[in-house]
Amino acid sequence: MEREQEEIFSKRVRAGKRTYFFDVKTTRSNDYYLTITESKRKYKEDGFTYEKHKIFLYKEDFNKFMAALNESVDHIKTELMPEFDFTQFDRDYDENGEEDDNDELSWK
Repeated sequence: MEREQEEIFSKRVRAGKRTYFFDVKTTRSNDYYLTITESKRKYKEDGFTYEKHKIFLYKEDFNKFMAALNESVDHIKTELMPEFDFTQFDRDYDENGEEDDNDELSWK
């Protein structure tokens, strides 16, 4: 059985019905890695549930991952949508479209 590793830092990003969690964790050998979790709320007859997808990112891949992410986002912003004002998305909003003042960083 896989044991949950110690969480060092957590940051939450709300995005409509989705929430992204960036969690820095440590291994037993005192090494660090990042988990990125997408959590999407799904409605069911008896309430709702969360569908979760997780990515594990290790230190040897940080630079390659960030370079690819930045290059991809920059391509969209400069080549595909140069006239679009992306600053309109700079504020955090909750699921109802209202500004989110909740500073909670973890979902556990």
